[in-house]
Amino acid sequence: MASVTLDARQRRTDIGIGLAVAAVAVVNLFLARGAKILESEYAAALPEQICWVVATTLPLMFRRTHPDVVAVVIAVAFIGGQFRGSQEQQVTSGALFAAIYALGAWGRNRRRSRYLRLGIVAAMFAWLAVTFIVFGGRFDNAAERASIAFNSLVVNAAFFAFCYLMGDAVWQNARRHEALVAQTAELKAAHALAGEQAVFRERVRIARELHDVVAHHVSVMGIQASASRRALDKDPARARTALAAIEEGARTAVAELRRMLGALRSGDTTEEQAAPAGIDRLPEITDRAREAGLTVSYAVYGDPVPLPESLSLAAYRIVQEAVTNTLKHAHAQTLDVRVRYLNEELELDVTDDGRGGPATGGGMGLVGMRERVTVHDGALEHGSQPGGGYRVRARFPYPAGVAA
Repeated sequence: MASVTLDARQRRTDIGIGLAVAAVAVVNLFLARGAKILESEYAAALPEQICWVVATTLPLMFRRTHPDVVAVVIAVAFIGGQFRGSQEQQVTSGALFAAIYALGAWGRNRRRSRYLRLGIVAAMFAWLAVTFIVFGGRFDNAAERASIAFNSLVVNAAFFAFCYLMGDAVWQNARRHEALVAQTAELKAAHALAGEQAVFRERVRIARELHDVVAHHVSVMGIQASASRRALDKDPARARTALAAIEEGARTAVAELRRMLGALRSGDTTEEQAAPAGIDRLPEITDRAREAGLTVSYAVYGDPVPLPESLSLAAYRIVQEAVTNTLKHAHAQTLDVRVRYLNEELELDVTDDGRGGPATGGGMGLVGMRERVTVHDGALEHGSQPGGGYRVRARFPYPAGVAA
C-alpha cells in the first residue's frame, strides 16, 4: 500500500489523540496510586512512573505516519514501565493494542510489519513468563498458580490475536478500496474514451453525409452554371433552362440538408420531413446528370427486393458519389448506371467514358464509399477501364431473410 500522507486536519487529530491518551493515562496513574493498586517496595518514584506512562502513550500521535517505530517504542516502554513498577496498566495496555493494530493497518512494508508484530507479541509472552516465574512464588497453592497462568495465557492470546487480525483486516480493506478507486478511474477513462470515439464517429458520419448531400448537387449546379454562362449570349433559351436546373438543384440541396439536420437534432426522421434517400430515388441522380449534359443510360436488372433502409441509403450514396465524380473530374460524355438484383447480392455498376475521377487519389468520396460498403460486408471495385473511361462497382450481400 502507498505511504500514508495526512493532511493538516488529520495531523492535528492524531496529535490531539496522542496528547489526550497520555493525559488520561497520567490521571489513571494517580488514581491507581491512590487506590494502592499493585503497590510494592519495588515501585518506582512518581516522576519516573509518569515518564514511563507518557513514553508508552504519547507516541500514538505518530501511529499512522511511523507505525513501525511507534510500535517498537511503545512495546519497549510498556515492558520497561512494568519492570520499573509503574502502577498504570489499563490505558498503557490500550496503547500497546493501538500500536500493534496501527502497525498492521498502516505498515508500508508488509513483511517488516508482520515480523515486527510477531516479535512484539513473542516479547510480551516472554515477559509474561518472566513475571510469572518471578512473582508466581507468592502463590503457595499449585492450583492457584496454574489457574492464574492459564487465565493470563488465554486473555493475552485473545488480546494480541484480536489486535493483530484487526490490523490486517483494515489493511486488506484499504487495499480493496484502492483497487476499487483504481478500477473506477479506469472505467471513467474508458467511458470518456468511448464518448470521444462516439463523438468522432458521429463527426465522420456527419462529414460523410454533408459531403454526399452537398457535393453532388453543387457539382451539378457548377456544371449548369458553366453551361449557362457559355450559352447566355448565343442561346438564351438554353441558358434559362440551365438556370432553372440550378434553381432546382439548390432547392433540392437545401431540402436534403434540412432533412439531415432535422434527423440529427431529433435522432430520427419525422413524417413531415422529406422522404429519405434510397435506391428507389436513383433515377433522380441520372436525371440531374442528363440535365448537366451527359448522355445517360439507366437500367435495373432482376426483380427488385425490399432492402433495409440503411442498405438502400448506402446504395443511393455510392451511386450519387460515383456520378458526382464523373461530373466533376471525368470530362465524360456518356454515363451508364446499372442496378442488378442477383440471387445473393445487390450489384451497383457506374461507368463513364471520361478520363477517371479522383477516386484513384483516395479522396473523401472514395473513403465514404468504402466505409458504406464495409459496414454492409460488401465489396468495392473502382478504376480506369482498358478501353477508356472509369468504372465503380459495388456489391452488397443480401441480409438474412431477404430473398432475391
